[in-house]
Amino acid sequence: MDKGKSSRLIPSSGLLAERSLAFWTLCSIIVPILITLWCSFRRSRRQGLVQDILRKSKHDWQYVDLFSQPTYCCICSQHILQGAFCNCCGLCVDEGCLKKAERRFLCKEIMTRGEGGVSMVHRWIRGNVPLCSYCVVCKQQCGNQPKLCDYRCIWCQHTVHDDCMQNSLKNETCHLGEFRNLIIPPYYLFSVSQMRKDKKMDYGKLASSYGQHWTPLIILANTRSGNNMGETLLGQLKILLNPVQIFDLTKTTPAKALQLCSWLPFNSARILVCGGDGTVGWVLDAIDDMKIKGQERYVPQVAILPLGTGNDLSNTLGWGAGYAGEVPVEHILRNVMEADGNKLDRWKVQVTNKGYYNLRKQKVFTMNNYFSIGPDALMALNFHAHREKSPSLFSSRIINKAVYFFYGTKDCLVQECKDLNKKIELELDGERIDLPNLEGIIVLNIGYWGGGCRLWEGMGDEPYPLARHDDGLLEVVGVNGSFHCAQIQVKLANPVRLGQAHTVRLILKSSKMPMQVDGEPWAQGPCTVTITHKTHALMLSHSGEQTDDDVSSVSEQELAKDQTDEDT
Repeated sequence: MDKGKSSRLIPSSGLLAERSLAFWTLCSIIVPILITLWCSFRRSRRQGLVQDILRKSKHDWQYVDLFSQPTYCCICSQHILQGAFCNCCGLCVDEGCLKKAERRFLCKEIMTRGEGGVSMVHRWIRGNVPLCSYCVVCKQQCGNQPKLCDYRCIWCQHTVHDDCMQNSLKNETCHLGEFRNLIIPPYYLFSVSQMRKDKKMDYGKLASSYGQHWTPLIILANTRSGNNMGETLLGQLKILLNPVQIFDLTKTTPAKALQLCSWLPFNSARILVCGGDGTVGWVLDAIDDMKIKGQERYVPQVAILPLGTGNDLSNTLGWGAGYAGEVPVEHILRNVMEADGNKLDRWKVQVTNKGYYNLRKQKVFTMNNYFSIGPDALMALNFHAHREKSPSLFSSRIINKAVYFFYGTKDCLVQECKDLNKKIELELDGERIDLPNLEGIIVLNIGYWGGGCRLWEGMGDEPYPLARHDDGLLEVVGVNGSFHCAQIQVKLANPVRLGQAHTVRLILKSSKMPMQVDGEPWAQGPCTVTITHKTHALMLSHSGEQTDDDVSSVSEQELAKDQTDEDT
């Protein structure tokens, strides 16, 4: 009897152990899944709340997953690895302190009454001062302690130690710091707003209190240009300037941004275009529209920060071949302040299709850099077709140049543009030019072409008239193919110089050929292309970016000119 009971207990206890094992195994699988789902739900809910706060905030918050330097929350003073950073005032806070920061700190005000209408006091924020900053009182380094310490003014960028901060300093007038001549003060905009209500439009008297060197700067940045550095630049510039001066051209058109010039004194504004040559052309077109509307007195001078692929216009004006963040933003603003005024010829390019029954409207372009027909236009056409299919692949300047190199190598083998001289006629100032055997013709307005090549100068070993971008003359050259273009770029060959002229006319008699104006390519059938002078643009040039090649090229030009003068 006892043996039977014990025999029945053994299987039942084994079954219980199996069920217990299955239960705990199930728990070990389900519980982590539930915890993960719960954490994911809480995280998404928290991120939703944070994004909602960031969207409704008066601060220009940017969420940072990992700060690049030791950072402390301006509310709780704790060290934080991630959180929110204001692109305008530089405030750093933890996620949990966002609402408190909204209530406690005001961001940069783009318009305010000021003290007496012509000044304002410092706006101090504690902690996270820039590296290598120095106290304006004791001249010792600030921010070198591992905690939230020291103060920074969000307008003049002056820094002060905690111990050096005094009541007199808190109420001291802020003179806007090093870049006072570029900043549009918020109290100036308030005064102009009042004057516009009273229909008073002469701001010269008001601006005289800011000094004769006051040249307010407007930033127009294309965040999609070249290596996509525009967004980073916008944030850095908002810290140093008034945020109302800074525009993202992917959100605001140049025409709308340039309306700010009408709030400034006559002929005082400067513009820094952050983008490629195409972006510069877009802005210059908007400035031409200002002239048409009778706003010539408000037309600004234009400087360039090259973010595109070629950047030939930027190179010509001394702003460099490309910006990749190697120079601090403060240095760029100093260059703009020191820049000299210059003029740039702008040209009208009319393309009229052949045929008696042609009902198409003629194409009209504005040219700043160059017009071309032949292999370089074919490379640009292939590049743009490829970029339109996969735009995400072309976010790097190096990749873009590699694609150009690929299509140039391909054309060396295929030679799609050969015998161009048999298909085209060229007239310079009404005089027909006998063309040698060519594959391409390039009409130049500026010194640089093809991403940094001085095409007109070539090797610099032959006498030739000087090329300028403000003399009302175009330089016309021919090339024998993509390989010849490559030889010219490394100074192993000279172009076929066809001449200089005020008016250029090309007649494409047969077949379809690739053409481009300032990097905008298309395939064109039989037509007549006429290039005439349109207007001048007011530009800013910087002499500090001149390279050794530039100096040697200029000296070679002067030597060649002297030799020709002696011969004559």
